[in-house]
Amino acid sequence: MARSLFAGSTLALALAFGASAALAWNCPVQIKSAEDAIKKAEAMKLGPEAKGLVEEAKRMVAEAKKHHTEARAKIDHANAMWKAKAAQAQAEAAAAISAP
Repeated sequence: MARSLFAGSTLALALAFGASAALAWNCPVQIKSAEDAIKKAEAMKLGPEAKGLVEEAKRMVAEAKKHHTEARAKIDHANAMWKAKAAQAQAEAAAAISAP
């Protein structure tokens, strides 16, 4: 009985560490997607409103990177993720309003 309890505890810990690592590794993917969207928008002829959106997207990507690199808890990774997603959305909006 004690042996199976120990094995179950070990498995639970391994899964917990694996899950937190998986979340941490998703931050760079989201940040890269946002950076790609910014590059795509910058390649277009942007109006003043669109330029403002792109600048805000760049600022949010910088904040996302900071949250990810300085993460001490899951909430820091969560903040990095949502800021990267928001930056991507802003860059995509800039591209949308700049499309002919």
